[in-house]
Amino acid sequence: MISILAASALVLASAASAAVHNVVVGSANADQIYTPSFLSASVGDQITFQFKQANHTATQSSFNDPCHKTSGGFDSGFMFVPSNQTDNFPTYTITVNNTTPIWVYCRQADDTPKSHCGNGMVFAVNPGANGTSNSFANYLDKALAEGAAFKSSASASATASSVSGPWTTAAYGSVTIPAAPSVSVVTETVTVQASSWVTTYSSYPGSPAATPVSLQGATHKIVVGGSNGQLTFSPSNITAEPRDTVVFEFHQKNHTATQSSFADPCRPLTNATTGQVTAIDSGFMPVSDNATDFPTFNVTVNDTSPTWFYCKQHLPTGASHCGMGMVFAINAVADSARSFAAFQQLAIQLNGTGSASASASGTGASPSSTGANGAGSIAVNALLGLGSVAMIMTFLV
Repeated sequence: MISILAASALVLASAASAAVHNVVVGSANADQIYTPSFLSASVGDQITFQFKQANHTATQSSFNDPCHKTSGGFDSGFMFVPSNQTDNFPTYTITVNNTTPIWVYCRQADDTPKSHCGNGMVFAVNPGANGTSNSFANYLDKALAEGAAFKSSASASATASSVSGPWTTAAYGSVTIPAAPSVSVVTETVTVQASSWVTTYSSYPGSPAATPVSLQGATHKIVVGGSNGQLTFSPSNITAEPRDTVVFEFHQKNHTATQSSFADPCRPLTNATTGQVTAIDSGFMPVSDNATDFPTFNVTVNDTSPTWFYCKQHLPTGASHCGMGMVFAINAVADSARSFAAFQQLAIQLNGTGSASASASGTGASPSSTGANGAGSIAVNALLGLGSVAMIMTFLV
C-alpha cells in the first residue's frame, strides 16, 4: 500500500509541476511572428498556440528544412481569425514528450515569395544555446534563406518569361504580347477553420497562395462606370483568394464586365481549340442617370490565377470603352511583364480593334430600360475557375 501511495504521489507531483507555455501566433496587426519566438520546456509541459488575426498555422518542421512540414509532424491546420475579432481566439496545444528541440513554422503561402516562414515566421522549443549549431538564430537564418530562394526562383521565372520570350504578335494590331509565365499545377490539402479539402489549381509565379481567408470568403465591391460618365472599374485591380466574391456594381450609362485574356484584352475569352466563347459576361447593364439602385453581377473566385475583364461597350463613333482603358484584373502580378498596367496599356494600344462585331449589340444602347428607381435590376452570380465557366442566373425584381 505504501508503494502504491508513493507512486501516486510521484504522478501527482509530476502533473503539478508540468507547466503550460502560451505562444501568440500573429498579432492584432497581422504580424508574421510567434511571441515568444522560442522557449525552454520540460517533459510533460504543454505549449498552447493562441492564434490572432489573419490566417496562420503551427506546423512542425526540421532544423535543416524550416519551411516544410516534417514527416509525421504535428500541424494545427490553418486558423483564420477575422481582423475585427477581439476575444475567443482559437488555440492548438501540444505536449512536450522529451527535451529534443521542436521546430515550428507557419505554412501560409508555402513555397512562394509570400511564404510566412520565408519571412521569418518560425518558433522553437528547446533550441540550442546562442552560438551553437542548432540555435534558434541559425534556424531563423535557414528559414530566411529558404524565403530568399522562393523569391529568387519566382524572380528568375518572371525574368525568363518576360525577357527570353517567346513573345508573340497580337492577332490584330501592331504590338507584341509578353510571354505567358510558366505555370505549375498543384494539388494540396487546404484547411480553413474546421474544414479540410483537396484542391487542384494553377500556381503562377508571384500569385497569392490558394488558401481562402475563411469558409465564406471576402467580398470585393467593384464600381463599374459612374455618375460623371467615368469609363473605369474602381478599383481596377485587386488581389482575391478562393471563395472570395467579386461584386461588380454598375453605375450610370451602359457597361459590361466581360472576361477576356491578357493577350486579347478587348474581346471575350474563347476556347483556344474550338474558338467557342467561354467568357464570364455580365451582359450590358443600362443604368439611368438618376438611378439610386444599381444592378450587380457576382463572380466567385475559385483559384488565384490572373483573370482579366473589360467593358465591351462602344461609343457611336466606334471607339470602344476597352480601347479607352476600361479594364479590370484579379490577381495580376504587379512586378511581372503581365501586370495590370501592362494589360491596360495593351488594351489602349490595340484600341479595341476587331472587337466591334462582338459588341455590336451594345453600340449606342439606351439606358432607358431601367427606371429612375433602378427597378428591373439584375443580380447575377458566376463561378470563376480553372479553364471552365459556370453561371447561375438569379433575377431579382
